[in-house]
Amino acid sequence: MTTLSPPIEQKRRRTIVGTGVGNALEWFDWNIYAIFATFFAAQFFSGENPISALLATLAVFAVGFVARPFGGFLFGWISDRRGRRAAMTLSVGLAAGGSFAIGLSPTYEAIGVGASLILLLARLVQGLAHGGELPSAQTYLSEVAPREKRGLWSSLIYVSGTMGVIVGTGMAAVLTAVLNDQQMTAWGWRIPFILGGFFGLYALVMRRRLDETEAFQQEVGNRPATRLEPMWRTIVRHRKSALLVIGMTVGVTIVYYAWAISAPQYAISTRGIDPTSALWAGVLANLVFIATLPVWGAISDRIGRRPVLLICVLGLAVTAFPLNALIGDSAVRLGIAMAVALILIAGPAAIVPAVYAELFPTRIRTVGVGVPYSIAVATFGGTAPYLQTWLGETFGPSWFNGYVIVMLLISAVAIAAAPETKGRDLTSMH
Repeated sequence: MTTLSPPIEQKRRRTIVGTGVGNALEWFDWNIYAIFATFFAAQFFSGENPISALLATLAVFAVGFVARPFGGFLFGWISDRRGRRAAMTLSVGLAAGGSFAIGLSPTYEAIGVGASLILLLARLVQGLAHGGELPSAQTYLSEVAPREKRGLWSSLIYVSGTMGVIVGTGMAAVLTAVLNDQQMTAWGWRIPFILGGFFGLYALVMRRRLDETEAFQQEVGNRPATRLEPMWRTIVRHRKSALLVIGMTVGVTIVYYAWAISAPQYAISTRGIDPTSALWAGVLANLVFIATLPVWGAISDRIGRRPVLLICVLGLAVTAFPLNALIGDSAVRLGIAMAVALILIAGPAAIVPAVYAELFPTRIRTVGVGVPYSIAVATFGGTAPYLQTWLGETFGPSWFNGYVIVMLLISAVAIAAAPETKGRDLTSMH
């Protein structure tokens, strides 16, 4: 068995920590919004109708996703022209600023619609940052990973990101247990946003210490002395890969946001489950998710990306109705249903960073992934919590489940049409 030299071990450790910590903290900043929505909705909108305020808050959650395609293009351009490290560092800085703005904002009662505007602008900034963070981090990690273990390494994106979600969910569970409803609504919800801002600044420092990838450095060395082709024209030439990214993403992003992020909030507001119990159910289910991610990543390195994606996407379509029926009004059943769903979601979540990177050449790898991926997530993932609440209140939960199944089948078709990319040499894809 060979061992790595200390410099290589140190470099890989720095890569994993710098990428993972930064990704976790940005996901924490992004997702505590959905986790704490029921507590601060009335602080940014009129509190006369709680359901209306919650829907308005979730609408801003969806609006934040509108900025993600622009972030995917902006940070994708920075990543593909100036370097992966520069894009990753700037993205966590913007995310930190958005968290500070929300955590320190005056309330609707104090400044009226100004509070709603601050919330909207802060979410747009965070949407811009998060739209650039995921493709930049995914590209960086895929390029530094050993080719034969790229699926396993790519699972770090959702492992670290979910840790950020768990910290946010666990923080909500602790705060709801320690503080009463009045304290949570008045000021308790501010704590995670302010902490998220400070954590983001720490992640910024970590990102600045990362080394640039070999694939990007080779690409820079091979660039022609003449002016580079415009980025948009290069994307158009690779439009089939971009459409595959959208198709593979639509179903998975809906079930991810429905189960991993908003399921506890939905159970609290609609099913009447105790807030603390629902939040802890979410924490435990996400721990199962984290444990499953590297397993699927390693499996994809052995049997291929496409079989793993098809097994999990079709499995989610088959279990959509049974898992929702299982929840009822029980926190225990909520946790079981979330865990089963997240085991299946873990398959695509673990390996799509590798799959997407393997579809594009180095010169547009980040922006080629970032733009179509952000469009899909903004259109379908960002609206999932709102549609889940609105369709459930208006027509009943079965309508949302039907919508989920249709989108998952679309993803299955896209996966079947995509090439098998396991083991591709990313440094030779120019």
